[in-house]
Amino acid sequence: MTAGKIIEVSAALIFHQGRLLITQRQAAAHLGGLWEFPGGKREPGESFEACLVREIHEELAVEIAVDELFEEVTHAYPEKTVHLKFFICRLLKGEPQAIGCAAFHWATKEELANFEFPAADLKLLEKLKTGTWF
Repeated sequence: MTAGKIIEVSAALIFHQGRLLITQRQAAAHLGGLWEFPGGKREPGESFEACLVREIHEELAVEIAVDELFEEVTHAYPEKTVHLKFFICRLLKGEPQAIGCAAFHWATKEELANFEFPAADLKLLEKLKTGTWF
């Protein structure tokens, strides 16, 4: 059973020098304190790719190029359902800054297990751990 309307979210898998960029959610946010892949909610009429470019610039003050879709996940939390699209992205310009997040970290494949992620990201994390993405 889904809770309410589905929230569409676009998330970036930004690989750089053998590491993957992860961000920590603000403490007051839904699932506060957990780590995630940066991105955000898609606005009406906005493509998932355009959403990602906008959100990454707002949250981290960097420019990215959005490449292929890596994974799609729909996950029902008790209070809402999210539909996530994870895209492989490239860092084009800038150094990340924690503007719209509590913190960020460039993680190796091995380090991912040391961070707590939302339940919606678990399928993606398994795919990342077993693949040759790093």
